[in-house]
This record gives sequence, structure tokens and C-alpha cells, in this order.
Amino acid sequence: MGIVTRPQPVKAVIGVLTAEPGLLSTVYAELTQRLGPIDFTSELLPFTSTNYYEAEMGPDIHRQFISFKRLINAGTLAEMKLFTNTVERNFIRQKLDGEARRVNLDAGYLCLAKLVLASTKDHAHRIYLCDGIYAEITLRFYRKTFQPWEWSYPDYRLPTYIAIFNKIREIYRNQLEDAEIS
Repeated sequence: MGIVTRPQPVKAVIGVLTAEPGLLSTVYAELTQRLGPIDFTSELLPFTSTNYYEAEMGPDIHRQFISFKRLINAGTLAEMKLFTNTVERNFIRQKLDGEARRVNLDAGYLCLAKLVLASTKDHAHRIYLCDGIYAEITLRFYRKTFQPWEWSYPDYRLPTYIAIFNKIREIYRNQLEDAEIS
């Protein structure tokens, strides 16, 4: 019989897509009300891996990654995704053919071994959590760096993104070490 242990807290991470970078400070203000202060913000990166979001958001889409200082319980990932969906809805704009998101928020968490993202869409490599939310291990930490899987989104495979997640992991590792000392 296995012994049930409590997992370490994890680091909340959000990947933000938008064609309107001017919205980011307002979006981040909403996110921090629930998730606490941001401790890492990547540069604003051109999003060129797909044109999937252009019809909804328009051209010239950018991606930015943020992480939060306060560590969370990994079991709250579905709750976090439902919250970020609400934040997305707060920034909907009306179009002639319906509604369009102005921001897309990829909610997830990072721990020493992996980057996990939440999704509302099921797939063979995703595990159901609750309330219509699924989780996938998007990247694994192997041989001193994050590595993609065959199902990892194309942009998450980019060396620039991998470097960002390695940096966030280092921040997280230092947080864990500091917690052990105190």
C-alpha cells in the first residue's frame, strides 16, 4: 500500500495572448486580485506559430508569460482555469458575427519536473480534473532543461519559451529553498 503524501506547492504561470498590449496592465490587475503579486514577466513576444487566433483577435498578436510569487496547491488548477476564463470574458468585444476575445489566458503551473496547462478541451493526452477542465503535461524537465512532448503546442517548443520556463523554474526552486531555510 502506498503512503499518501502532500505534494509541494507549485508556481502559477499564465501565458497571455493579445493583439492589444495596452490591455495587459488591466488584465494583470484582475489576475493579481486572486493570484497575488506577479514575480516574473517575460518580454512581449511576437506570436507567429499559427494564425488560428487572428480571426478573433486581429493581426499582430503577441505572447507574454507571467508567474506569481504566491505558490499554489496543484489541486486548484481547474479553479484557476475557470477564473482565467472569467477574466477573458471580462475583455470580450462585440463583432458583427458574435463575440471575440481580446485576451487568451493559458493557465497552468510549473514545478521542478514539469509545466502543466489547463484546457477546456479533451484530447488523448489530457486528464479530466473537474468542472469541464482538463490538464496536460506540456513540458517535462529533463537533462537540465524543459523538453516538449509530441503533443506540445508549437510555440511552447520554441527555444525562447523554453528559456523563459527555465528562468521561472529557477525562481521557483529558490522559493522552495528559501521556504526550507525559514
